[in-house]
Amino acid sequence: MKRIVNVLGKLGCGKRAYAVFVLCATTAMALPAQTFTTLFSFDSAGAPNRLVQATNGDFYGTTSDGGAGYGTVFTIIPGGTLTTLYSFCSQGACTDGENPSGLVQATNGDLYGTTSHGGAFGNGCAPYGCGTVFKITPSGTLTTLYTFCSQSGCMDGQYPVAGLVQATNGNLYGTTGVGGAHGDGTIYRLSVGLGPFVETQPSSGDVGAAVNILGTDLTGATSVSFDGTAAVFTVVGHSLITTTVPAGASSGEVQVVTPGGTLSSNVPFQVVP
Repeated sequence: MKRIVNVLGKLGCGKRAYAVFVLCATTAMALPAQTFTTLFSFDSAGAPNRLVQATNGDFYGTTSDGGAGYGTVFTIIPGGTLTTLYSFCSQGACTDGENPSGLVQATNGDLYGTTSHGGAFGNGCAPYGCGTVFKITPSGTLTTLYTFCSQSGCMDGQYPVAGLVQATNGNLYGTTGVGGAHGDGTIYRLSVGLGPFVETQPSSGDVGAAVNILGTDLTGATSVSFDGTAAVFTVVGHSLITTTVPAGASSGEVQVVTPGGTLSSNVPFQVVP
């Protein structure tokens, strides 16, 4: 803190920088009015993980504890009403997992995550289990997809403390903190039958804006369109296409035609008026 205060003091922000950060900033620019609202306060639920906004507009998240004592999945509407969808360790011997991480919504609309403990007891995992990968629908139906340490010697890993990402090939990827060939963790891939897609960066822009399209096996692409409007594009590599939002484009799916088929964007591209 002392070092930060000294630096800001040289910038003319004063010695009590911890109290005047906003005031110092407003001498250079006018900030819009800001309103902070607490929507919900947890009680004995452990630290909540990050939120993800689903395609239905609601937010979804997890708590590391609470519920039956081993974590929950919850949904909260933007206005602030929270609903607990699932309480972990609801199944005998906690085969459904304990202590969940954050969630990701995949292209099929379902949410996926991991639990750091629980699951069917495997090699060296009693009495707490080595963790799971799970799927939960937006309405709250949970399915355990994988239990870690299912392989001899826990070569598949143990204790996945981080969440998942869905790659453009449709598969889910994650890490474990322990296990594997050297006992220091693994990177894993889980195929759940979801097809490939493309992802635009950014996901919105006005006509003429530059857009990167990420995907898998994009080499040989013959067409790029924004909600049916053709765009000029360049194939940079097997996983990247660069393009611009074409004149006359409207909000909707971005589609890329490749030798392997037509790939659609995981979220609609929003054309800014």
